[in-house]
Amino acid sequence: MTRTIGGSTAAAELADLAPWPDRAPAITHDERLGRIERARALMTDAGVDVLIVGAGASLNYFTGVGWGMIERLVAMVLPRVGRPIIICPAFEAGSLEAVLAIEADTRLWEEHESPSDLVAGALGELGAATLAVDPALPFGMAERLRAAAPSASLKDASPIIDGCRMIKSKAELALMRQAKRMTLEVQRRAARILEPGVKASAVRRFIDEAHRAIGAAGSTFCIVQFGRSTAFPHGLPGDDSLAEGDMVLIDTGCAVQGYNSDITRSYVFGEASAEQRTIWALERESQQAAFDAARPGAPCESVDAAARRVLENAGLGPDYRLPGLPHRTGHGIGLSVHEAPYLVRGDRTPMRPGMCFSNEPMIVVPGRFGIRLEDHFFVTPDGAEWFTQRSAAIDRPFG
Repeated sequence: MTRTIGGSTAAAELADLAPWPDRAPAITHDERLGRIERARALMTDAGVDVLIVGAGASLNYFTGVGWGMIERLVAMVLPRVGRPIIICPAFEAGSLEAVLAIEADTRLWEEHESPSDLVAGALGELGAATLAVDPALPFGMAERLRAAAPSASLKDASPIIDGCRMIKSKAELALMRQAKRMTLEVQRRAARILEPGVKASAVRRFIDEAHRAIGAAGSTFCIVQFGRSTAFPHGLPGDDSLAEGDMVLIDTGCAVQGYNSDITRSYVFGEASAEQRTIWALERESQQAAFDAARPGAPCESVDAAARRVLENAGLGPDYRLPGLPHRTGHGIGLSVHEAPYLVRGDRTPMRPGMCFSNEPMIVVPGRFGIRLEDHFFVTPDGAEWFTQRSAAIDRPFG
């Protein structure tokens, strides 16, 4: 083994971990108010009178209410002028008050009542003709809103919500940087606990415990693959056992105040073959080409194209054919692990400073192995900047 792969134990690594010392500040009240004003400006541009945002990442973004979507409607109704309105089940009023980070009017509904009628009533009071609906709102909820307010015109709120969320502030970048650095440290320690015969499930348990030890609420997700399983981007059923010469692929993340990390490392347990070294080096070259293509004004799809050119010049692909890259090069990230815009053909969104992306042009050799190096960058006025240190080589995955 190298000095960064194997040679330790889960107990020793966990004992050496402590909560992250340099913690990023929370999102401020003033920043949330600025987000609401930005949404209102985009509403004006789109000719929208009212925006409705359901429970989930976008409600958290605007209000600090980090609840997930369930069958009961919890939402913000945002008019272009006036105080936001929060629609909430009455029995959750105390919990709402404890987490709501903006000033808003609260309208409560009992279990036998229709929250859609509350929304329709608010639209009537506001004289609203056009309602922009959060794309994450379930279809059934949207249809009940349509039925309760038949005179209102419903529009897709994606341009408004994405128009706000895809540009990260300095405070958001700091939270994301912390989350990514924490996960990279967990990845480094996970590599050290590897030994012949270790199960993927045991490594997943360690990663979750390590994320908790370093100050997160556990892993938001965790993929651990050995050997042939790495040729499948998200693995196969079963519980892999590690053997000498296996490719290792670990993809995991955590969240800091809701902001996500998502980092993948690929390396070999034991001595890498010539083929593994060649493909690994090509993966890193493709990832670097994607990074070099990222700059303000460039369409998102151009980054995907840059990564694929490297692979196609080496005889892989083309397009999604294997051996080669079977999926998009990357995705936006923030309060959601995957969010708009995307580094994929057809996404012509111009890059702007503050946009954040994964960069993961995976190479799959069918039936053999796959290699994915996933790091994240944010767009700057002059190009792009990595959040964390990249892998240096197949036998030095952590520098």
